[in-house]
Amino acid sequence: MSWWILGAAVFAAWTIDAAIGFGSLVIALAIGALVLPLDVIMPVLVPLNIILSGYLTVRYRAQIQWPLLLKQLLPLMLLGALVGLLTRDFFNAQTLRLLFGSVVVWFASRSLWFAFNRTARAHAHRGWVTSLLTFFAGITHGLFASGGPLLVYALTGVQLSKQHFRATLSLVWFALNSGLTLWYGLNGSAFMHVNKTLLFIPVVVGAIVFGEWLHHRISEDVFRKVVLILLLVAGVLLLVK
Repeated sequence: MSWWILGAAVFAAWTIDAAIGFGSLVIALAIGALVLPLDVIMPVLVPLNIILSGYLTVRYRAQIQWPLLLKQLLPLMLLGALVGLLTRDFFNAQTLRLLFGSVVVWFASRSLWFAFNRTARAHAHRGWVTSLLTFFAGITHGLFASGGPLLVYALTGVQLSKQHFRATLSLVWFALNSGLTLWYGLNGSAFMHVNKTLLFIPVVVGAIVFGEWLHHRISEDVFRKVVLILLLVAGVLLLVK
């Protein structure tokens, strides 16, 4: 039953990401961690994200902001992810779960505040603060494959169109998750449930197709708020369970 729940979470999360452009891993991990340990589901879900991020990278490659990507995002994120991977064994499963739940609750709460308060404005960070937050986003990605919330916060005030932002971050996730998948392959964890990963590939492909279809037929604003509320609930459950 736990794997059926994870499969449903994968379909929902990848559909949401394809439809409104954020959160496939965060959403799937937040739901999946309620029924399975993070160290079990991460090697299953991270390779699946390569399909979506690779698709978005190829499709929107003309909109990638290469100077920002190569000079700041990739170096700091890769370095942070390596630190996260090397220090992960210092945390037990319960601590990782609480850390991840805290990140989810913070991200969902902050996003909902700005979604429901149109007059609220996020202030741009100073350059060194942006770099430091980007590095810590890499650490959270190495710890639990969810650097997105902190990276989005780090880039507050960076002048990018929605299209440029999505395309550039898609390549970040493609690179980082390819590296994580290689890491899981080298330590053997990628092969523990490789049958589940292969089984979920058609689920991901179907979710991408369905999400692209929904993208042109739904109110993104309403859909985003509903998703954030559900993500907030999942984060709270991770903290109290």
